[in-house]
Amino acid sequence: MRALIDGRLDAVEQNESVRILFAIESGSRAWGFPSPDSDYDVRFVYVREKDWYLSIDARRDVIELPIEGDLDINGWDLKKALQLLVKPNPVLLEWLRSPIVYRADEQAMEKIAALGEKTAHQRPSSYHYLHLAESQYSRFIADEEEVKLKKYFYSLRPVLALMWLRTHTEKPVPMNLTELRAGVKLPNKVSEFLDVLLEKKAKTKELGAGPRHAALDALIEQEIDAAKSAASELSAPSADLIGEANDLFRYLLSNRP
Repeated sequence: MRALIDGRLDAVEQNESVRILFAIESGSRAWGFPSPDSDYDVRFVYVREKDWYLSIDARRDVIELPIEGDLDINGWDLKKALQLLVKPNPVLLEWLRSPIVYRADEQAMEKIAALGEKTAHQRPSSYHYLHLAESQYSRFIADEEEVKLKKYFYSLRPVLALMWLRTHTEKPVPMNLTELRAGVKLPNKVSEFLDVLLEKKAKTKELGAGPRHAALDALIEQEIDAAKSAASELSAPSADLIGEANDLFRYLLSNRP
């Protein structure tokens, strides 16, 4: 699969006349709870030739390949990526911390990640993970007697991120579930249930449905309520990083082979 991914990324560079700065895994395989048939969600950031940015017509700033089996590949232009990074955009912050890197210009990725560290403000990240946790829980769990058990992962992961943000105010949120769990304290019943789910998910294509887990529901609801109460008190980003982002954009553009 890595050889296939490399081939697709090589084709992107050749067909689109771009240079890929980094390409990573962004889905359940990087999150740490894949199934045997989980998709490969490859995401990348690329830079084009200088003249492309000096054109007056509006141009697409994403490259999306047709989904091919379990392979899903798409990427963002560097300018778009940096614009989102300074907002900041927690999705891009996660990409920069993915444990699965398919390729990378190490210097470029290091510089982008360094800028990302300065933009990883608590308020935007908290709102992002709060929205994810609340939407997943309300849509798939809250009003059900039986739930698709895999849906618990998509509520629990942002909840763990919220717990991390509360207890590690100076550290970025890890992407991988194992790292997240290591940095927060879970009730024993929740931790034991999660271990069972992870073991099953690694071996089977479909976890199926089951009764709701009272201790896990209580934790999710408690953390959502706590995040709602605390979000308004978090400080807004104070540093204007547009200048640094512009400098980095010009540097990476000028150093494009």
